[in-house]
Amino acid sequence: MSTQTPITQAPTTQAPTTQAPITRHRLTLPRREVRPEALGYFRWGRLDTGVLLTNDAGEWKLLAEPDWQRFLNGEIGEADPLYGDLTAKGFLRADLDLEALAQRVRRKRAYLGAGPHLAVVITTLRCNQSCQYCHASRTDMDRVDTDMSLEMAKKVADHAMQTPSPYLCFEYQGGEPTVNFDVLKFMVTYTREKNRYEGKTLDHSVVTNMTYMTEEKADWLIENGVLVCTSLDGPKELHDRARPWTGRSSGAFDTVLHWMQYINQRYIDAGRDPSLWHVDALTTATRRSFDQWKEIVDLYVGLGLRNIHIRPLNPFGFAANTWRAIGYPMADFLDYYERVLDYIITLNKQGVEIMEGTASTFLKKMLTPTDPNFVDIRTPVGSGTGQIAYNYDGAIYPSDEGRMVSAMGDDIFRIGTVGETTFAEATGHPTVRALAGASLLDTLPMCESCWNAPYCGVRPLHNYLMSGDLFGPRPSTPKCQQHMGIAQLLFERLTADTTGEIEKIFRRWTIDRPRQPLESDPVSGS
Repeated sequence: MSTQTPITQAPTTQAPTTQAPITRHRLTLPRREVRPEALGYFRWGRLDTGVLLTNDAGEWKLLAEPDWQRFLNGEIGEADPLYGDLTAKGFLRADLDLEALAQRVRRKRAYLGAGPHLAVVITTLRCNQSCQYCHASRTDMDRVDTDMSLEMAKKVADHAMQTPSPYLCFEYQGGEPTVNFDVLKFMVTYTREKNRYEGKTLDHSVVTNMTYMTEEKADWLIENGVLVCTSLDGPKELHDRARPWTGRSSGAFDTVLHWMQYINQRYIDAGRDPSLWHVDALTTATRRSFDQWKEIVDLYVGLGLRNIHIRPLNPFGFAANTWRAIGYPMADFLDYYERVLDYIITLNKQGVEIMEGTASTFLKKMLTPTDPNFVDIRTPVGSGTGQIAYNYDGAIYPSDEGRMVSAMGDDIFRIGTVGETTFAEATGHPTVRALAGASLLDTLPMCESCWNAPYCGVRPLHNYLMSGDLFGPRPSTPKCQQHMGIAQLLFERLTADTTGEIEKIFRRWTIDRPRQPLESDPVSGS
C-alpha cells in the first residue's frame, strides 16, 4: 500500500501561491523472511519456467516459485529432495565445500593471465566484393599499397609468437586475404618453422569470401592444414544481394558453393574426418533473412554443414554509414534467432546433426566445467588479453574491431606499432587495461548481480560506437540484449525439457574433438 505525507514548508517572504503541497511517497512491500546464514553463493532471475539460480562456477538450478520461497526462508533441509543438488552446486551454506567451489571457479577463469591466443592478421585491405554490411572498410583491388609486405609479415609473426599462451591461432583476414596469398603462405611456413623452438600448439585459419580462390590456393590450404571459413548468407538471391561482386551484375553464391564443395571433397579424398575437416560458414542476418530462416538452415543442411553460425549486423565499417537503411532492433534479430534455434532443435530430434555456433559457446559455459575462452563472450573481454590484431601496415590493436574503428577515422584503440612496441607494452597498454576494466562483470553495476553474468560478456568497443562510452547503458545495448536473449532462450528450453532429449542434443553441441596434427608438422598440432 502507499501513503502520502505532506512535507511542512518553512515560512517564506515570497507571495503565497496556490501550488499543491509537495508530497513524499512511501511504498510498503510484503516483507519476505530471508535467512542469509542458510544461503550459499548465487545470483537469481526469473524465466518463464521458474526462478533460476546461478553462480560463478557456472552452476545453475531452476526452482519453482514455492521452492524459491522455501530456499530463501532456509526451509530446505537434509531430508528435502532439493538439498543434495543445491548443496553440491554451492547454493546452500550447510555442508558447503568452499575450497571445491573455489577450484571450480578457478577452472572457469583459467584463461585469465594466459595471454592472447588469437592473432588476427590483415594481409590486405583489397577486396573484390562490396558487401552492403562490410565491417572491414575494404579498399579497391588496385590499392596494392594496402598489402602487407613480407618484411612486415615476419615482424608480425615474431611479435605475435611472444604470447605466453601455449596455444596460438593465426587468423588471416582482409579485405580478402587470399588476394595477398604470398604473405599468407609465408606466415604459415615461417611460424611453423619458428614453432619448432617455441613448442606451442599452433593453428592457422583464413576467413575468405572464396571469390579469389583457385585450385592452386585451395590445394595449398588443404595440404598445409589451414582451416577455411567463409560467409554464406543463405539461398542464392539472398546471398548475392547482400554480397555483390564488385563491378559485376552477378553475385558470388555459385562461386562460394563451388569452392566449399571442392575443398570438402578434397578433405574426404585425403582421408580426413569430414566432421573435423570442413569449410566453416557463418551467415550475417539482414532484414531479408528474417523471412527465410527455414531456407537458410535447409541450405546448410543440404550442403552437409554441421554448424551454422548466426550473427547480427554490427555497426562497423561501411555498415555504420548505411545503418539506417540496413539496421534493425535487436528484438527483431532475437525473434529470427528463436525460429532458427527451434527449427535446428527439431532437425536434431529427427537425426540431423547440425548446431548453432553462438548457442554452442553459451552451452559450453552452462553445461561443462570449463570456459571455451571465446574472446568476445567472457569476463573481462579478450581485447588485448585474449586476442591481438595486426593491420597490414603493422599497426597493433586489441581486436579487429579496434582496427575497424580506426578505419572509421578514430584511432583511439591503437596500442602500438610492430617494430616499435614490444609485445608486453602492447598487451599492457592503458587502452587494454581500460577495456578490461569496462568489461569485468564482477565490478559493473547491474552486471555483477545479473543471473547471466557467469555466461555473458560485455563488448566495450560496441558500447563506444553506440554511445561514445566504453561502459555504455548496458541493459539497453544491442550486445547485452543479444547475450541475455540467447541465454534465456537456451535455459528456457533446457528447463522445460521433461524428457532430457533437448539436454542430450545441447550436450552434443559442447563436444570438441581435437584434429590430428599434420604428419609434416608434428609440433604445431594444427
